[in-house]
Amino acid sequence: MKRHESFEKTLMTMVTAWLVMICVACAGPEPILRSNAKVLLQGREASKLDVEACQQKAEAAGLQPGTASRSGNMAAGAGLGLVAGAAVGATTGLIGGATGAAIGAAAGGGLGLIIGVVGGAYKPLEPDPPYADTVVKCLIEKGYDVTGWE
Repeated sequence: MKRHESFEKTLMTMVTAWLVMICVACAGPEPILRSNAKVLLQGREASKLDVEACQQKAEAAGLQPGTASRSGNMAAGAGLGLVAGAAVGATTGLIGGATGAAIGAAAGGGLGLIIGVVGGAYKPLEPDPPYADTVVKCLIEKGYDVTGWE
Protein backbone atom coordinates (compact mmCIF):
# COMPACT_ATOMS: atom_id res chain seq x y z
CA MET A 1 0.00 0.00 0.00
CA LYS A 2 2.94 2.34 0.64
CA ARG A 3 4.08 2.18 -3.00
CA HIS A 4 0.59 3.10 -4.20
CA GLU A 5 0.44 6.15 -1.89
CA SER A 6 3.93 7.24 -2.93
CA PHE A 7 3.03 6.94 -6.63
CA GLU A 8 -0.19 8.89 -6.07
CA LYS A 9 1.69 11.66 -4.27
CA THR A 10 4.29 11.82 -7.07
CA LEU A 11 1.58 11.96 -9.71
CA MET A 12 -0.20 14.84 -7.93
CA THR A 13 3.09 16.74 -7.65
CA MET A 14 3.74 16.30 -11.37
CA VAL A 15 0.24 17.46 -12.32
CA THR A 16 0.51 20.52 -10.07
CA ALA A 17 3.93 21.44 -11.51
CA TRP A 18 2.59 21.00 -15.04
CA LEU A 19 -0.39 23.29 -14.38
CA VAL A 20 1.81 26.01 -12.89
CA MET A 21 4.15 25.86 -15.86
CA ILE A 22 1.27 26.06 -18.34
CA CYS A 23 0.11 29.29 -16.71
CA VAL A 24 3.59 30.77 -17.08
CA ALA A 25 3.96 29.46 -20.63
CA CYS A 26 1.53 31.77 -22.37
CA ALA A 27 3.92 34.69 -22.70
CA GLY A 28 5.60 35.22 -26.06
CA PRO A 29 8.93 36.91 -26.77
CA GLU A 30 9.18 40.47 -25.45
CA PRO A 31 11.92 43.03 -26.12
CA ILE A 32 14.22 43.86 -23.20
CA LEU A 33 14.57 47.60 -22.71
CA ARG A 34 17.75 49.08 -21.31
CA SER A 35 17.10 51.46 -18.46
CA ASN A 36 17.79 54.79 -20.17
CA ALA A 37 16.42 58.32 -19.72
CA LYS A 38 13.23 57.49 -21.63
CA VAL A 39 12.41 54.49 -19.41
CA LEU A 40 13.31 56.38 -16.24
CA LEU A 41 11.22 59.39 -17.24
CA GLN A 42 8.11 57.46 -18.31
CA GLY A 43 8.32 54.50 -15.98
CA ARG A 44 8.03 50.78 -16.70
CA GLU A 45 4.26 50.71 -17.21
CA ALA A 46 4.24 53.44 -19.88
CA SER A 47 7.23 51.74 -21.54
CA LYS A 48 5.28 48.46 -21.68
CA LEU A 49 2.46 50.30 -23.44
CA ASP A 50 4.94 51.62 -26.04
CA VAL A 51 6.26 48.07 -26.55
CA GLU A 52 2.70 46.79 -27.08
CA ALA A 53 2.02 49.61 -29.56
CA CYS A 54 5.14 48.72 -31.56
CA GLN A 55 4.20 45.03 -31.52
CA GLN A 56 0.71 45.87 -32.78
CA LYS A 57 2.23 48.04 -35.50
CA ALA A 58 4.39 45.12 -36.67
CA GLU A 59 1.41 42.74 -36.61
CA ALA A 60 -0.71 45.27 -38.54
CA ALA A 61 2.00 45.19 -41.23
CA GLY A 62 1.39 41.44 -41.57
CA LEU A 63 4.38 40.28 -39.53
CA GLN A 64 4.06 37.58 -36.89
CA PRO A 65 6.15 37.12 -33.74
CA GLY A 66 6.96 33.57 -34.82
CA THR A 67 6.15 30.11 -33.65
CA ALA A 68 8.58 30.05 -30.75
CA SER A 69 6.67 30.06 -27.48
CA ARG A 70 7.29 28.92 -23.95
CA SER A 71 4.55 26.33 -24.22
CA GLY A 72 6.20 24.85 -27.33
CA ASN A 73 9.59 24.77 -25.63
CA MET A 74 8.03 23.20 -22.55
CA ALA A 75 6.23 20.54 -24.57
CA ALA A 76 9.42 19.59 -26.40
CA GLY A 77 11.37 19.48 -23.14
CA ALA A 78 8.63 17.44 -21.46
CA GLY A 79 8.58 14.85 -24.26
CA LEU A 80 12.34 14.46 -24.29
CA GLY A 81 12.53 14.37 -20.48
CA LEU A 82 9.75 11.80 -20.23
CA VAL A 83 11.34 9.38 -22.70
CA ALA A 84 14.88 9.79 -21.36
CA GLY A 85 13.78 9.58 -17.72
CA ALA A 86 11.67 6.49 -18.35
CA ALA A 87 14.55 4.76 -20.15
CA VAL A 88 17.03 5.53 -17.37
CA GLY A 89 14.50 4.59 -14.69
CA ALA A 90 13.64 1.29 -16.36
CA THR A 91 17.30 0.41 -16.81
CA THR A 92 18.04 1.22 -13.19
CA GLY A 93 14.98 -0.70 -12.03
CA LEU A 94 16.02 -3.90 -13.83
CA ILE A 95 17.78 -4.96 -10.64
CA GLY A 96 14.35 -5.50 -9.05
CA GLY A 97 12.99 -7.51 -11.98
CA ALA A 98 9.92 -6.59 -14.02
CA THR A 99 8.24 -4.82 -11.11
CA GLY A 100 11.39 -2.81 -10.40
CA ALA A 101 11.71 -1.85 -14.06
CA ALA A 102 8.09 -0.66 -14.17
CA ILE A 103 8.47 1.40 -10.99
CA GLY A 104 11.81 2.76 -12.19
CA ALA A 105 10.33 3.74 -15.56
CA ALA A 106 7.39 5.51 -13.89
CA ALA A 107 9.56 7.36 -11.40
CA GLY A 108 12.23 8.21 -13.98
CA GLY A 109 9.62 9.32 -16.51
CA GLY A 110 7.93 11.57 -13.95
CA LEU A 111 11.19 13.16 -12.88
CA GLY A 112 12.29 13.55 -16.50
CA LEU A 113 8.96 15.15 -17.37
CA ILE A 114 9.32 17.75 -14.62
CA ILE A 115 12.95 18.52 -15.49
CA GLY A 116 12.06 18.79 -19.20
CA VAL A 117 9.16 21.17 -18.55
CA VAL A 118 11.25 23.43 -16.32
CA GLY A 119 14.14 23.40 -18.79
CA GLY A 120 11.82 24.27 -21.67
CA ALA A 121 10.26 27.11 -19.71
CA TYR A 122 13.62 28.81 -19.30
CA LYS A 123 14.84 28.35 -22.87
CA PRO A 124 15.25 31.82 -24.44
CA LEU A 125 12.59 32.89 -26.93
CA GLU A 126 13.59 34.38 -30.25
CA PRO A 127 11.01 36.11 -32.49
CA ASP A 128 11.07 35.97 -36.29
CA PRO A 129 13.78 38.39 -37.52
CA PRO A 130 11.52 40.65 -39.67
CA TYR A 131 9.08 41.05 -36.76
CA ALA A 132 11.90 41.72 -34.30
CA ASP A 133 13.53 44.27 -36.63
CA THR A 134 10.25 46.16 -37.05
CA VAL A 135 9.55 46.26 -33.31
CA VAL A 136 13.12 47.31 -32.46
CA LYS A 137 13.10 50.05 -35.11
CA CYS A 138 9.79 51.39 -33.76
CA LEU A 139 11.13 51.40 -30.19
CA ILE A 140 14.37 53.14 -31.22
CA GLU A 141 12.30 55.82 -32.96
CA LYS A 142 10.46 56.33 -29.66
CA GLY A 143 13.78 56.77 -27.79
CA TYR A 144 14.32 53.31 -26.28
CA ASP A 145 17.40 51.08 -26.30
CA VAL A 146 16.61 47.39 -26.92
CA THR A 147 19.15 44.92 -25.55
CA GLY A 148 17.54 41.65 -26.66
CA TRP A 149 14.45 39.48 -26.30
CA GLU A 150 13.06 37.31 -23.50
